Amino acid sequence: MTLKLAIWDMDGTLVDSREVIQTAMERAFVKLGLAPPPYDETRQTIGLSLDVALRQLAPDHDDIPGLVDAYRDAFIAHRGEPDFKEPLFDGAIETLERLANENWLIAMATGKRHAGIRAVFKMHPLAQYFDTIWCAEDGPGKPDPFMCEQAMNAVGAEPHQSLIIGDAIFDIQMGRNAGIHTLGVSWGFGEAHELEAVGAHEVHHDFAGLNAGLDAFAGALV
Repeated sequence: MTLKLAIWDMDGTLVDSREVIQTAMERAFVKLGLAPPPYDETRQTIGLSLDVALRQLAPDHDDIPGLVDAYRDAFIAHRGEPDFKEPLFDGAIETLERLANENWLIAMATGKRHAGIRAVFKMHPLAQYFDTIWCAEDGPGKPDPFMCEQAMNAVGAEPHQSLIIGDAIFDIQMGRNAGIHTLGVSWGFGEAHELEAVGAHEVHHDFAGLNAGLDAFAGALV
């Protein structure tokens, strides 16, 4: 059987975390007496390891570890609020289910920590679909190819049998650096022209288009 591996990003690709991340970012900055970054600046750091993202958003701040802690505390507090929402994008779980039924191997490569992934799995029934999960705390973060390479190694897939699906430029850059096919999606943090500019092989605007791209990739492997 020909192996085929789909490596998924999480935030902005499967889970709509746009409001959650921006709210936590604003609260963290305010707590430390800093002017919060606008959403357009925040979104352009999504996918990076948190400390790297915060250094980019607060280049003159001399306590990035403190800002990291403030962000994590704000995120956890927000998650505990009664009106907290971090929904799946429409079509996400159906696509994962279809891939699993069609014998795809499924991996995750995310800037979240493993604790964050476990929290998402408590809200949404996703854990069953993933054969291997790699986070930035496991090694170099995006756009380094480390997480893609580890995912391929874990399931025995080669680069030509593998692709990545992500909404951020760092997902695309990571995939390109790993020598795999890259499917950008425009419904999350990255804009289509930004994904195209860093070399996405394809950019899709809904799950119907993404599924067509996945089918075409699988068909070319036969």
